[in-house]
Amino acid sequence: MGVSVKNLIVALAMASVTQLASAQGFPGKPIRIIVPIPPGSTMDIIGRVLATTLSKAMGQQVVVDNRPGASGMIAMTATAKAVPDGYTIAMVALGQLVQTPAVLYPNAPFDPVKDFAAISLVATGPVVMAIHPSIPVNNVKELVNLARRRPGELNFGSNGVGTANHIVAEMFKLLTKTDIVHVPYKGNVEAINGLIVGEVSISFTGVPPVVGLTKAGKLRVLVTTGPRRLLIFPEVPTMAEVGIPDAETLFWYGAAAPGETPKNVIAILNREIVKAMTLPEVRQVFSQQGLDPETNSPEQFAQLIRDDYARWSKIIRAAGIKFQ
Repeated sequence: MGVSVKNLIVALAMASVTQLASAQGFPGKPIRIIVPIPPGSTMDIIGRVLATTLSKAMGQQVVVDNRPGASGMIAMTATAKAVPDGYTIAMVALGQLVQTPAVLYPNAPFDPVKDFAAISLVATGPVVMAIHPSIPVNNVKELVNLARRRPGELNFGSNGVGTANHIVAEMFKLLTKTDIVHVPYKGNVEAINGLIVGEVSISFTGVPPVVGLTKAGKLRVLVTTGPRRLLIFPEVPTMAEVGIPDAETLFWYGAAAPGETPKNVIAILNREIVKAMTLPEVRQVFSQQGLDPETNSPEQFAQLIRDDYARWSKIIRAAGIKFQ
């Protein structure tokens, strides 16, 4: 027994020395940020801003590696299985890391909690409910009453089965006890276009796609899922204000590494990301995307991932969302 304990102590000591050495020389080569979305998307913009800022701060090139496909599963799998040395990290989000495995891939080749080392939250943003101007309602209460009087007649568009927008809409249906038909599109652009031409009545989406369309009178925004009203839509109430507090939801974006990445390396990455999010030029770009720069510790971000995985898995099961 004594020998085993002694060997364990030696092994732990050697592991600590190895982690310290790797952290002291980090980064010693270029870092790759895997992004699960095509170029030009909100998450891609976040990743590129982060890459540019970290390159300057850390004295090493930080490159973006777009790996779209399979609702983010390609990128998340590649990250989980990468060498855990801090030179491969990923942009992760509520949809791609937490919701998609629970909906589309219950037998995913990775565990969203165990196989990722959380680095930091990077940004958050609310969802808004937009409707076609022809829908004869002025607020959420009237929309709910209309949907209850005409079950199955109203519909909502999303950027695909199991996407974050789809799941938020299903949560709204559950909480309001309404029957609103889901119409999946290939992407968010197509879903918004479907709303503009009246193919669908409602869409839950991020803020940027609807700002100009709302000002032009092509859409109307009824509510935001955030904890407070938006500066760009000061007249739009929150879900809590319309009596549905449990529907409060923020899309979040963050950075994570493979699960066994040394904690000292994670600490360095966290420190640099937190510093990056304080820069005025970074905050301005994020604001243009309807996002609030927001950071936290690796432990806090890991807890957020655990909590949201539990929360959304429960909602998904209750809504009966399945990939077909």
